[in-house]
Amino acid sequence: MRTAYSVETVRAAERALMARLPEGALMQRAAAGLAAACAGLLGRVSGSRVVLLVGSGDNGGDALYAGARLARRGAGVTAVLLAPGRTHAAGLAALRRAGGRTVTADRGEEAIARARLVVDGIVGIGGKGGLRPDAARLAEAVARSGAAVVAVDLPSGVDADTGEVRGAALRADLTVTFGAYKPGLLVDPAREYAGVVRFVGIGIEPPPADAVLQALQHADVARLLPTPEAESDKYRRGVVGIAAGSARYPGAAVLAVSGALRGGAGAVRYVGPAGDAVLARFPETLVSDAGPAKAGRVQAWVTGPGAGDDAATVAEVLATDVPVLLDADGLRLADRDTVRGRGAPTLMTPHAGEAAALLGVRREEVEAARLAAVRELAAAYRATVLLKGSTTLVAGPGGGPVRVNPTGTPWLATAGSGDVLSGLAGSLLAAGLDPLDAGSVAAYLHGLAGRFAAQGAPMGAHDVADRIPEAWRNVRG
Repeated sequence: MRTAYSVETVRAAERALMARLPEGALMQRAAAGLAAACAGLLGRVSGSRVVLLVGSGDNGGDALYAGARLARRGAGVTAVLLAPGRTHAAGLAALRRAGGRTVTADRGEEAIARARLVVDGIVGIGGKGGLRPDAARLAEAVARSGAAVVAVDLPSGVDADTGEVRGAALRADLTVTFGAYKPGLLVDPAREYAGVVRFVGIGIEPPPADAVLQALQHADVARLLPTPEAESDKYRRGVVGIAAGSARYPGAAVLAVSGALRGGAGAVRYVGPAGDAVLARFPETLVSDAGPAKAGRVQAWVTGPGAGDDAATVAEVLATDVPVLLDADGLRLADRDTVRGRGAPTLMTPHAGEAAALLGVRREEVEAARLAAVRELAAAYRATVLLKGSTTLVAGPGGGPVRVNPTGTPWLATAGSGDVLSGLAGSLLAAGLDPLDAGSVAAYLHGLAGRFAAQGAPMGAHDVADRIPEAWRNVRG
């Protein structure tokens, strides 16, 4: 599992390690990893023009020491000093000994225009808000130059703890981060600025219990996937109920059922007005027209996709004593106090617009502060919340680390894709996974299936559902 830590936790771990090491040893480790990453991006180091954007903090020192290493290999290295009086003195001396040169910020644009590679060492992980005017001007020059950009630890101008970008920021092609991942590298909008993220271990060891963000990997998902045993039958594997669709939106029911059938539960019960459409596509579905309370045994319910204004069905599902997944119209129709008072778990799966409506804010506010929004919504509803989007986040009602999904493709932004995800996650709930794991695993498989289905081309939601078994097998190895 990939874990990310707060700035406070990372700095505490750095201080603990520095107390045991010779002075400057930790920065040298970081600089060595940074220089190696830069050299790999350049291919040929000798003769390449490299510009370092150097602020007053340790990130500037990392950049200077890495620049010295590149200069000794024949690169022409120029450091643009944004705070000449507060530049890391030892790093600056090392660069000059290696043959590097320095210029002040007012000469920076000229140097940047000739650069093949720019190293962003302006602001460290403690930076808040956007870049200051001098730095913002240089960031604009970098964008115009076409040079490759390597960020030191994280791009300048983004918030390491939240992933928010509150002003001008520098976009990197590659971010070299040291010792521990920071949440801003994994959560949009900041993630978009980071480019490819390369981790360099420097020996710090933040306590695993202090992680604020987790990203499952293949092995983690494989351990969580339900597996039938020799004595399993369809009921022991779990039965998921789907109360979705309407006369106007029967396709939502079909797509939710398609995801559920591939999610690990032993059977799928469907309740609603789209029974004929569901049976025509999936004859193995157990269809009932008697309503959720009389549909028969289920271990979890999914309600909301394509429900229109059917508040009665949503309320009936919420009154049950099994886990419930709320999506789409169900989010709008569900009574907040009813959700908060449920004895069984609830998993809510809004996109940014739906989350904004539930929180009473603008959609742009949710998209700008996704981590804060998912935590606030989970606390407000006492439910697990899966916030869909460019980076899908899953937060539990009791706090703890938020899960960030590392799979997916922009092609998943297509009608019905969320219905498939809801059915898949509901099936995993019925198979026995808790809501945090069910949401995280479903998002992972759904994102992987989307990649397999798209392969760089448009696709439909039904294509995603069809590739879930392939994603499942891929994770299993």
